[in-house]
Amino acid sequence: MDDRDATQTIGPPLPLWGLLAEYRDAPALRAAAAKVRDAGYRHWDCHAPFPVHGLDQAMGIRPTMLPWLVLGAALTGCLVALGMQWYVNSPHTVSGAAGALSGYPLVYSGKPYWSLPAHIPVAFELTVLFASLAAFFGLWALIRLPRFHHPVFGSGRFRRATDDGFFLVIEARDARFDLAQTKQLLTSTASVAVEEVWD
Repeated sequence: MDDRDATQTIGPPLPLWGLLAEYRDAPALRAAAAKVRDAGYRHWDCHAPFPVHGLDQAMGIRPTMLPWLVLGAALTGCLVALGMQWYVNSPHTVSGAAGALSGYPLVYSGKPYWSLPAHIPVAFELTVLFASLAAFFGLWALIRLPRFHHPVFGSGRFRRATDDGFFLVIEARDARFDLAQTKQLLTSTASVAVEEVWD
């Protein structure tokens, strides 16, 4: 009796999460990905121990929106830095009623209150800070991390995904998922093995 059977006899049956197919090499995985893409599946992924050239195109992956998030955050950081420096150095923001939020203009040598070249270093630093934070946390948000467990981790075969295994997973939540038809599709892609993955 395997672990899944033992768990099912103790509590309610575990839901089917999807199907896992293993392939011999990167070209076989790439060809299978193209076939699954053409079949119209939307919730599926490929796993390989190294980047596979052409796999993104075979999967039909569109460019991510992360660069636009980073650009927006960088521009926001630049504007925040310039606005903050203008507010602090402007004689128009000096007010005793504002307390700690009052501006503090520096009057020396007859220099202007606002001069863009003097404020570039701080603007550059906040641009880089906001952009890097958006890249880091934006990536986490887009790929739904942190996730401490993934159903495929329960598969003994999948342990080879970081060594020499090539895998394709189709999730059961996909609108086109039908256990028999999906299994037949994965079998027809020259897979080494196809197994069910339970949540």
